[in-house]
Amino acid sequence: MKRVNLLTLLFAVLIALTPNQALADIGGLTKCSESPAFTKRLNASVKKLQQRASQYEADSPPALALQQQIERTQARFDKYSRSELLCGTDGLPHLVADGRWSHAAEFILPGFGFIYISGWIGWVGRKYLRAVSTSANPSESEIIINVPLALKIMTTGYVWPISAWQELISNDLVAVSEEITVSPR
Repeated sequence: MKRVNLLTLLFAVLIALTPNQALADIGGLTKCSESPAFTKRLNASVKKLQQRASQYEADSPPALALQQQIERTQARFDKYSRSELLCGTDGLPHLVADGRWSHAAEFILPGFGFIYISGWIGWVGRKYLRAVSTSANPSESEIIINVPLALKIMTTGYVWPISAWQELISNDLVAVSEEITVSPR
């Protein structure tokens, strides 16, 4: 019975002490939709574009292009204001990269995307170099890329995490320490 009471008390304390989701109190940041500096920046951007558009006739190509730019600017600011992004005193959206899951869409998910794409590029490059190293003239194949072979390797490169794991397990990913030359000192 004491154990159940202790667990209940511990659970209640943990629930009471969990931080609320995106209270916008991070370093003086406020939600973009509530930030006066953000609204001021939107109005200034639109006003500047409208002043440029007023120099042209209403249906001229430059005026139509500027009108489209005004619409894109308003859509961009509207998208920021509808999101959970936080703005600083300068009116610009700031990324919160402290590991909070409420801000995962701002930094963590794009970070994983970057790691995946850069790993794909590295894995495909490594696989290409290993494939051309067995050709008749490997140094020429490094300079003048064999496009059909490179495209074939690129289309299979999206599964690079699985391939890397398989090569790591089979000890083919890294060289054996006896094969690594050490410079005498």
